[in-house]
Amino acid sequence: MSNDAATAEAAGTNEAAPAPEPIPHGLGASLPPADARAKTEGTFPYAADLWAEGLLWAAVLRSPHAHARIVSIDTSHAREMPGVRAVVTHEDVPGTPLHGRGSRADRPVFASEVVRHHGEPIAAVAADHPDTARMAAAAVIVEYEVLEPVTDPEQAFEAEPLHPDGNLVRHIPLRHGDPEAAGEVVVEGLYRIGRQDPAPIGAEAGLAVPRPDGGVELYLASTDPHGDRDTAAACYGLSPEQVKVVVTGVPGATADREDQGFQLPLGLLALKTGCPVKLTATREESFLGHVHRHPTLLRYRHHADAEGRVVKVEAQILLDAGAYADTSSDALAAAVAFACGPYVVPNAFIEGWAVRTNNPPSGHVRGEGAMQVCAAYEAQMDKIAKKLGLDPAEVRLRNVLATGDVLPTGQTVTCPAPVAELLQAVRDFPLPALPKDTPEDEWLLPGGPEGAGEPGAVRRGVGYGIGMVHMLGAEGADEVSTATVKVQDGVATVLCAAVETGQGFTTLARQIVQETLGVDEVHVAPVDTDQPPAGPGCRGRHTWVSGGAVERAAKMVRTQLLQPLAHQFGMSTELLQIADGKITSYDGVLSTTVAEALEGKELWATAQCRPHPTEPLDESGQGDAFVGMSFCAIRAVVDVDIEIGSVRVVELAVAQDVGRVLNPAQLTARIEAGVTQGVGIALTENLRTPRGLIRHPDLTGYALPTALDAPDIRIVKLVEERDVVAPFGAKAVSAVPVVASPAAVASAVRAATGRPVNRLPVRPQAAVVTGN
Repeated sequence: MSNDAATAEAAGTNEAAPAPEPIPHGLGASLPPADARAKTEGTFPYAADLWAEGLLWAAVLRSPHAHARIVSIDTSHAREMPGVRAVVTHEDVPGTPLHGRGSRADRPVFASEVVRHHGEPIAAVAADHPDTARMAAAAVIVEYEVLEPVTDPEQAFEAEPLHPDGNLVRHIPLRHGDPEAAGEVVVEGLYRIGRQDPAPIGAEAGLAVPRPDGGVELYLASTDPHGDRDTAAACYGLSPEQVKVVVTGVPGATADREDQGFQLPLGLLALKTGCPVKLTATREESFLGHVHRHPTLLRYRHHADAEGRVVKVEAQILLDAGAYADTSSDALAAAVAFACGPYVVPNAFIEGWAVRTNNPPSGHVRGEGAMQVCAAYEAQMDKIAKKLGLDPAEVRLRNVLATGDVLPTGQTVTCPAPVAELLQAVRDFPLPALPKDTPEDEWLLPGGPEGAGEPGAVRRGVGYGIGMVHMLGAEGADEVSTATVKVQDGVATVLCAAVETGQGFTTLARQIVQETLGVDEVHVAPVDTDQPPAGPGCRGRHTWVSGGAVERAAKMVRTQLLQPLAHQFGMSTELLQIADGKITSYDGVLSTTVAEALEGKELWATAQCRPHPTEPLDESGQGDAFVGMSFCAIRAVVDVDIEIGSVRVVELAVAQDVGRVLNPAQLTARIEAGVTQGVGIALTENLRTPRGLIRHPDLTGYALPTALDAPDIRIVKLVEERDVVAPFGAKAVSAVPVVASPAAVASAVRAATGRPVNRLPVRPQAAVVTGN
């Protein structure tokens, strides 16, 4: 009797016990995240949980004004308070901070002579209790001469300079084709995109610990530890070797995770007091400190022929950079380059500007630049369809981009671009059923149960959005990452400074090593700046560049593992394969387990991955600026109460080119999260800043979509056409749904109401239809 049968008989049944489910393994499997259990049980170590012996607490004093001249700063009252150990201002900053990849920053650590935005840091305090620190920060007396803020980016061109570098951050004039070209049909539009906050799950927190060598260690939820280290070192007047950034658990990141005005004072206070210093920001401080999405004003004119094919696009794009430049130059490049969308446009003339104002700083937020223009060019496609009496999906199909076509920047699209296939997939997907006009289904109506609307006032609309984003950095950015793979006692360890921000890199790294080496147990080491740099965690970098570095290192270890066996049997390593934990030769002569081959050995290798170079856009907006691109098509179905303007997103059908599915469960979650974020951008998220002052900087005044707001999301097609220049052939997946979904929702509201809908988020008054 077999063991299974004996067990079944003992249990009083004739059925054998089911075999245990195989553990997910390698690329293509839905391997669960290693930290999933710790996060769900609340034991995952975040920066807010850190502690150190002799800990002091920090607080930052921020400006209540959007624009003011600082007459004087009096810190004497704060310094005299019991328990206060240090107060720092601009006078205590010994160096000049760097920004990003070594360019000079235009943002000071503390305002000195002029305040340029609401919430700008003025001073920071370290004390022996958090309440003492906050009271001491409030006791710093600042005399301001309040100035008139410049909050309209259009006025920034004529206003007095707000910064020594002037008000213009960048201007890109794109010229492509014949300026005299014209179409039989002309449509125009003026569009406005509001300011969105990345609203990370956990507000900023960090710990700074002084070192015996005069340096400092910063424990932060950083998404770019080496960039933050270099910025901090320059600020503190130290060498990069004297500053170490240790990455703590990151509580979600869809943008630049850390606020420079938050992390830099921490180190200054630790160096000044000689004690560890901790700061945990409130949600209000988080809203005031970190960067937001660029509010954008867009003017468009499309020329098309009688068949709906676009002949020429003319556009003006104005990005509000806020008080400081940050990543506005990069965002503008994306906006101008993708201003025509994933469509073939033989003639394009785009003017793009990013300007400084006294509004809160703008910076990197998922899909920056591309999201704003997508909302505008898709509205224009709807207008062309309406003017010609054509189906909106058909007009788009007649214009879509394909591999081998040329962008308005002159760059040829060499990566897979199955835009037509994506659009056809969502267009042909069955539409959802209409809600029944019965009391038990009231929750299906806009406004939900007890809503003010009436079923008879509800109109359904169907709309489309097709988005595109670039992957990795652009315009000559040196995208490089380094990884080390070690194997000892049958356990593999990956060392790579790529930060896990929720995008799944640590899971991917484990899968790569499992696939390449046949080792089940794989650990990813914590990240700090003692490791070689891997760059910031954005635009799919770590899937491509860091994942590529891990793969190369793992393959080098694989060669080290197989070479002795190949030599023993007189064959090359290419004739050996690793699968299911076994090493076999092509002819079956050699068959052993990976565990046996690794016994007593310690193998390791370090490798780099660097994609092909790009180039800056020239004075006419021309150049091969991007490494690769990804695309997404979304069909939105909405119900609109045309009397009160409330909108319910019923369903979003998504089709996306992903190159290759590396982890199905993870990929699905990333797409669904991106789409839901886009719904917030479309309908609710708008950080209001009257006269430059952030109004309601909290999660009550800033309306994020909840689970109740999330629509049915149908992933109807994933096109796996591998990008041959990308490791594994995979593409970034999370940014492009954020780009396409707001445009799709706005398009559907347009279809339901017949109104132009030229703002995001869609305001209720824009969805009201009078005279019904």
